[in-house]
Amino acid sequence: MANFHSRSNSFPSQSHPVIESVEDHLCRLRADSESTSVCANLASLKNLHEGINDLIQMTSIQQTLSQGNWINELLEGSIKLVDLCALSREIVCLTKESVQDLESSIRRNKAETATSADVGAYVASRKKITKMVNKSIKNLKSFNNKSTTDNDLWTMLKEAESHDLSVLKSVLILLSGENEKSSKTSWSLLSKFTTQNSRVYSESVAEDLSSLNIQKSTKSMDSKSMLKQLKSSEMIIQELEEGLEALFRSLVKTRVSLLNVLSN
Repeated sequence: MANFHSRSNSFPSQSHPVIESVEDHLCRLRADSESTSVCANLASLKNLHEGINDLIQMTSIQQTLSQGNWINELLEGSIKLVDLCALSREIVCLTKESVQDLESSIRRNKAETATSADVGAYVASRKKITKMVNKSIKNLKSFNNKSTTDNDLWTMLKEAESHDLSVLKSVLILLSGENEKSSKTSWSLLSKFTTQNSRVYSESVAEDLSSLNIQKSTKSMDSKSMLKQLKSSEMIIQELEEGLEALFRSLVKTRVSLLNVLSN
């Protein structure tokens, strides 16, 4: 693992609070804690990018980023992350709508069990969402987030990118209602920084949304049980929605800061 406290000429010779803050955020994300939830890691990513944005404002850092093709590569990764986060938000929104529609239908019908039509419409919506998730994960395989240099600054920023990808991938798996260990989707893009973290991010709460995968065969489930199940899922979905919104704003802010470096 890279030790950023052993500095190269990419960082100021003396320790700086902003650099230490980013290092601390990376260390927390890197920590192998199975108790960390996806929602908690979204919040950690938001804090990390706020620190990175402050880092990019430093004159010495801007001078380093202006060398070679670094800034263009970071911008390429940045737009992919913004797009991925935006797509994740869209999938969360669709998931929330499908859950609320089924809840409304059950309450409106005032029946002891959900109707076959209501469950059928929900299942169709879930299939659409699962298809979007699978396509998104497949497209991420082309994402190159590996560090190709031992420069401290570059290594730090690429590690942050790796964590972004890992957590957002876990969000998608969580929304599909699947457990990552049971998923047959090949996942080989994670860099050396997050090989373990990708497992931690998803396994800790993957079961929480498994109840989203209601099948047509469950139409005989009593309404109270189904509503309780849906409400529990909706609470987690709301947390994901808020976490993704905050991360999206931070990613956009970081991208604007990188664009400003390019234009100066």
